[in-house]
Amino acid sequence: MTTVQQEKNIKRDIDILRFTTVGSVDDGKSTLIGRMLYDSKSIFEDQLKAVEKTSSKRSNVGAEGIDFSLLTDGLAAEREQGITIDVAYRYFNTPRRKFIIADTPGHVQYTRNMVTGASTAHLTIILLDARKGILDQSRRHALISSLLGIPNFIVAVNKMDLVDFSKEVFDSIQDDFMQLVDKLSLDKKNFNFIPISALCGDNVVNKSFNMDWYNGPTIIDVLESVDVQQDIAKKPFRMPVQYVIRADNDVHKDFRGFAGLVSSGSIKVGDEVISLPSKMSSKVKMIADFNKNKEFAIARESINLVFEDEIDTSRGDLLCKLGEEASIVKEFKANLCWMSEDLFKIQKKYLIKHTSNLVKAMATGIDYRLDINTYEKASAVELGLNDIANVSFKLLKPIIADLYSENRITGSFILIDEISNNTVAAGMITEVVA
Repeated sequence: MTTVQQEKNIKRDIDILRFTTVGSVDDGKSTLIGRMLYDSKSIFEDQLKAVEKTSSKRSNVGAEGIDFSLLTDGLAAEREQGITIDVAYRYFNTPRRKFIIADTPGHVQYTRNMVTGASTAHLTIILLDARKGILDQSRRHALISSLLGIPNFIVAVNKMDLVDFSKEVFDSIQDDFMQLVDKLSLDKKNFNFIPISALCGDNVVNKSFNMDWYNGPTIIDVLESVDVQQDIAKKPFRMPVQYVIRADNDVHKDFRGFAGLVSSGSIKVGDEVISLPSKMSSKVKMIADFNKNKEFAIARESINLVFEDEIDTSRGDLLCKLGEEASIVKEFKANLCWMSEDLFKIQKKYLIKHTSNLVKAMATGIDYRLDINTYEKASAVELGLNDIANVSFKLLKPIIADLYSENRITGSFILIDEISNNTVAAGMITEVVA
C-alpha cells in the first residue's frame, strides 16, 4: 500500500505544466515567450549572445536591446517573415515548477498547427493586441481551446505600452471577452485577465510599475500556481496498451507485461483490472517502472503491468478497473477540426487513430458546422480547411472510448486519409451511439 509521501513524490515528479500561446498574427506570442525565458533566466549564454547580435539589425527590441521573438522563432522561414509558422516547443523551469510551452501560429492558414500545439495543454494563454481588441482569429482560438477541454485560461492583453497603459482600454477588452466566455458556457473562474507588455516585461515575470492600477498576478504567478492534476488521478483508471513485453532470457522467461501510459486514475498492486474488448480480468501482480517495481502509479506515468493470470490482451486494447469500464463503441458523434485543404465529405472512408488503435471508419453525416464569429450552428454537406463541425462516424470494428469531456485521451482521435496517409482532422467524441 502506498504512503501519502509516496503519492506526493509521484505528483512532484510529474508536476509539469504544459501550456500554449495563441492569438492573431503579430500579437506578440513569440516575444512573450522570449521575455518569459529571458526574465526567468532560462536562456543559455551562447544563445543569448547570438540573439543579441541578430537583434542589433532589428527595430523590434526591448529595453535590453533584444528581439525576444528570436528566442522562439526557430525556422528560417519564420525569421525571414517575422511570423510563427510551425509549433515551437520550449522547455524551462522556475524553482516552483517545470514548463513545456507550445508557441503556435497566428495565421488563419496555420490553425491546424494551433490544434496540435494545444491538444495536450493544461492552460492556454490567449494573447490580444490592446490596440485591436478581439479579432476573428481570437474567437477561433477561444472556441478551439474550449472544444479541446483546456481547463485554464490566461487572457493577456499585450502591447499596453502602445495605449499608454490605459486601464480603460484593458477593462473594455476584458468586458468584450467575457461575452465570448458566456457564449461558450465556460466557467469564468478559470480565466485570468492580465494587462502586459511583452516587449517591456510588464506583468510577465515581474510586476509592472507602469500599471499600478492592476493588483492581480503576473503571468508566471498563474503558471506556477495552477493545478495541473485537475483531479485526473481521481477519475476512472484507463491505460491503453501500447506494447506487450516478453522477457528474452531464461531467468524471466515467464514474464509477460503490458506497457502503456496511464491516461487517468490510479492503479496499485492487488487491484482487479479488466481488459477490453476481451472482457477478461485479473489482479495486478506487479507494476514495473523502468528497472524498478512499485506499489502504486497514477495518471501520466508510463508503466508496465503484470497480472496474476494469463489474459487475452494486446496492443490497442484498454485496461480499466473492474466496475469502471469504458464504452465499447462502434458509432459516435464528435467535434471535428478539419485540417486538410481537401474537402471533407460524408460517405468517404478514413482511418481513425484512437489511443494505440487504428480502425477503418466512415463519416455518415455532418450534424452542424460552427460559425467561428457567432458560435452558432449551421447546416453543412462538406467541410473546408479550418472548419469546425460535429460529425457522425461509423466504425468497421469497435473502439474502447470515453466521452472527451470525461477523458481527453480516450475521448480523442485523429483522422487519417486512407489514400495519402495524411492526418486530416482532430476529433473529440461528444456522444456515443448505443
